[in-house]
Amino acid sequence: MSSKRGLLFIVSGPSGVGKSTLVARVIARVPDLVYSVSYTTRPQRPTEIEGRDYHFVSRREFERMREAGELIEWAEVYGHLYGRSHAALERELAAGRDVILSIDVQGAAAFRRLPLESVSIFVLPPSFEVLAERLRARATELSRSLEQRLAIAREEVQHYRDFDYVIINDRLEEALALLEAIILAERHRRHRVEEEVHAVLRTFASTAEARDRTESV
Repeated sequence: MSSKRGLLFIVSGPSGVGKSTLVARVIARVPDLVYSVSYTTRPQRPTEIEGRDYHFVSRREFERMREAGELIEWAEVYGHLYGRSHAALERELAAGRDVILSIDVQGAAAFRRLPLESVSIFVLPPSFEVLAERLRARATELSRSLEQRLAIAREEVQHYRDFDYVIINDRLEEALALLEAIILAERHRRHRVEEEVHAVLRTFASTAEARDRTESV
């Protein structure tokens, strides 16, 4: 049985950049990759499913979890609280499963400070104008909220240097291919495949021993 812990993939970027879509699509393409579902006090959108997209809770319940130390991180974004369960994330990583999450820039900074083996990916739009159009097309925000998100996005994009990788999400399929390639490459870093390599090397040693015994007869 492998003793290797899972790897955490942190996907971040400004609101409306498409990070949630990328994460959902890459989970469908990459085996043995699970999503870390966060808790939020934000109202549920029509297309969202409880337990798949978020765990939707009241502010009172969220604050209870926070005060009880059940959240590995939490942040307030656009007036709503977001956070992830420490126990749920640790359970997946300890079982050797790779975990991916979509998170705002503020939350990503908190995760990068944790003593976890992680890979961070920042998603950029091809331009400010494209991001604004995507947010307008989503049509879930009031115009005032839209202006607030765009103002925050101007600040958030400056943090791309804090991340291991950057993906410009112009064409979804190309961005998805890049995200998939990053995940697969990180899984094959030398220190993460030591057990598999040692198993291969043992076959070389056993073959050499068998040859030596044959020659000595």
